[in-house]
Amino acid sequence: MSLRIIFMGTPDFAVPSLRILVENGYDVVGVMTATDKLGGRGKKKLIESAVKKYAVEQGLKVLQPKNLKNADFVEEVRALKADLQIVVAFRMLPEVIWNMPRLGTMNLHGSLLPKYRGAAPINWAVIKGEKETGVTTFLLKHKIDTGDVLYQKSLPIGENETAGEVYNRMMEMGAGVLLESVKALESGNYKPVPQKDTAATKAPKIYHETCEIDFIQPTQKVHDFIRGLSPFPTAWTTFEDKKLKIFKTTKEIIDHDQEPGKYFSDNKKYLKISTIDGYVCLEELQLAGKKRMDVKSFLNGYKF
Repeated sequence: MSLRIIFMGTPDFAVPSLRILVENGYDVVGVMTATDKLGGRGKKKLIESAVKKYAVEQGLKVLQPKNLKNADFVEEVRALKADLQIVVAFRMLPEVIWNMPRLGTMNLHGSLLPKYRGAAPINWAVIKGEKETGVTTFLLKHKIDTGDVLYQKSLPIGENETAGEVYNRMMEMGAGVLLESVKALESGNYKPVPQKDTAATKAPKIYHETCEIDFIQPTQKVHDFIRGLSPFPTAWTTFEDKKLKIFKTTKEIIDHDQEPGKYFSDNKKYLKISTIDGYVCLEELQLAGKKRMDVKSFLNGYKF
């Protein structure tokens, strides 16, 4: 008899994990996701989460609670009689929900826990210049991202790779690890490993206001900061009193006597900004009021 599973997730990152459960014949008795939001131009269009769209396509029961502690909602979840709950990029759960199934609640997290506990693990791994990251499945406990580990799998981070590129690769890899973890829980053939809190690092949510680039730093740090915030929430600086978002750079480490934060260009192929030990060379950028474009297209319309 197949496990009865409630799946909880919202963004596109969670869809491959839900899909792999459906395709492997698991009985997904409910899919919990964010409530619909108004968005688009003028915020007049109702936007459904990526997880909801897939769940509806598959004819799965969708739950969109505003209040996870609401007594009626708790009873609705209890009535589904799930053996296991799975969380992939969802909100924090109250104990009355996560402690309900007989096998508990499992979370898929985008880091090699206990490193990068928190809301933005992929971004912070890239910002900090890590050469690898990975995914972890673990059983939920009271404190966020602290539960006993089931499985982990590492993923290399390229020298110029952005957080968005890591995210896209991690989605599919994470789904495979999640399926392996579900099978282990189903068979009872697993040994949860407690996390070492002394090795923990944090990955708090990132806000737009804190994404301004500080060029009074080594080139490598500036480069890592930019790619760690690309494509969202995006590193930015000010250019002629306008906000300039920077999505991709390469680095040029070289001695110079220029003041950090100055722009240099040949007006054809390159645009670079000085740091304390070199330059970051802009590859993709977006000036306020304009579209995102490569540096050559940008220079076609602007001369220094």
